[in-house]
Amino acid sequence: MKFALLASGSKGNCCLIKNEDSELIIDCGTTKRYLNQCFERLHYNYHKADGMLITHTHKDHVSQLRMFDELPLFSCAKTQRPDAHDIQPYDRLRIGSFDITVLPMSHDCEGTVGYVLESGQEKLVYVTDTGYIRRDVMPYLVNADYYVFESNHNIEMLMQTSRPVFVKQRIINDYGHLCNEDSANILAQVIGDKTKEIILAHISQEGNHRQLAADTLIDRLKQKELPCANLTIYAAEQFGIYVGGNKG
Repeated sequence: MKFALLASGSKGNCCLIKNEDSELIIDCGTTKRYLNQCFERLHYNYHKADGMLITHTHKDHVSQLRMFDELPLFSCAKTQRPDAHDIQPYDRLRIGSFDITVLPMSHDCEGTVGYVLESGQEKLVYVTDTGYIRRDVMPYLVNADYYVFESNHNIEMLMQTSRPVFVKQRIINDYGHLCNEDSANILAQVIGDKTKEIILAHISQEGNHRQLAADTLIDRLKQKELPCANLTIYAAEQFGIYVGGNKG
């Protein structure tokens, strides 16, 4: 399994995932021009993808849906596509040769979900835009090969921004976004001996630093005496392609 994170944050989100014979896209925020530039750089023909998965319908995740009208669309939230496949939390899907589990998230947008994608012996967890992880969701996250996982803000930095109080409250509540510390605590509980890569995602450009998000996770793993010397940890940029997964 290979993946390419094209954009991650409040200005847009998109991720490509492929195995030997199937391709999927998760979310399609940001701009049409930027997405086409990414596809050109990666020599990727998105028209041939087997489907698109939507995490939720905030603009930064669905702004370019019309680009992908010919692809099968899977969403728990209602979209403008009348032909979209309606999915529900804990559904198990088979798209191409991917087995996909739909997981409920806690965000201020109805129908927000995350995904676990499995192919052969490999597993990828994709979780962004959630205020917390439900206890019954945790077992699904255990011992994945790859994680694309939210680490949105540092609470102290967020409080020092000029954002209105109600925006800060929205971000830190149970229907907002995971802070660095909560993200690190969750990941320290679920990673296992199979885990190779952790991509920290949806990092706030005002209320966080990429290095701070990564350092918070590394410190937590060391506190729990979990091995991280051979573990790739990358804090995603808002705009910038990160290619990960099986290099074989």
